[in-house]
Amino acid sequence: MRGTQRRGRTVSPFLLAGLLALPTSALAQGATPSSADELARRLASAEKTLADWPDLARYRDANAELGPPKPGERRVVFYGNSITDSWARFFPDQFPGKPYVGRGISGQTTPQMLVRFRQDVVDLRPSAVVILAGTNDIAGNTGPASLEMIEDNLTSMVELARASSIGVVLCSVLPAYDYPWRPGLQPASKIVALNAWMRRYAATRGIVYVDYWSAMVDDRQGLQSGLTVDGVHPNEAGYEVMARLVEPGIEAALTGR
Repeated sequence: MRGTQRRGRTVSPFLLAGLLALPTSALAQGATPSSADELARRLASAEKTLADWPDLARYRDANAELGPPKPGERRVVFYGNSITDSWARFFPDQFPGKPYVGRGISGQTTPQMLVRFRQDVVDLRPSAVVILAGTNDIAGNTGPASLEMIEDNLTSMVELARASSIGVVLCSVLPAYDYPWRPGLQPASKIVALNAWMRRYAATRGIVYVDYWSAMVDDRQGLQSGLTVDGVHPNEAGYEVMARLVEPGIEAALTGR
């Protein structure tokens, strides 16, 4: 099938998937300036995703600049999605003097994280990795995903880390009653099931499991209102709870306890 011409370029038909999210009336009546801008934004986003689906470009330069760990440095990579991405700005206050590196990317799912795991974790030669992932899979950010698919991707990340002598801290998915960008999915029970699997998996593999969920859940199995900005992402108080919980887990992973 031929591509559609846009501003002198050929646009893959797959890029037109962004059109499906636009109101039908906008397509039927012709694009207004605002809907045209939104269409352009969606097409640009789709082009970027097709060109670099796992977003390997995000940290490529930062990784090169970081270089290998210094002698005696016990580097730790925090690996995840937007929750990890936003957390990194609090690292200097919550983990003062610690060689902790944030490698989260907003919106990512476990298959995307698996593709970039070697570049953004293994090649940084950390002593340990803190993995927090799965909620965006449940939200369907890159298409439908079963719990088994998420579990397979997490297992592969753990196996890559262990094959590279990297300690693993596997973290529970945070509570979520609903997703603001995909309302009505009722994710709470799936999160509970995924966390239960992670706990069992960590125990059978002898790796560290950190349970954020139990310390942050409310009576609806959502995130406590005082710990979040939108019901999914932590605020500073939420990150403080997570920091207190993850520090012993990191120490255990580093020392092999």
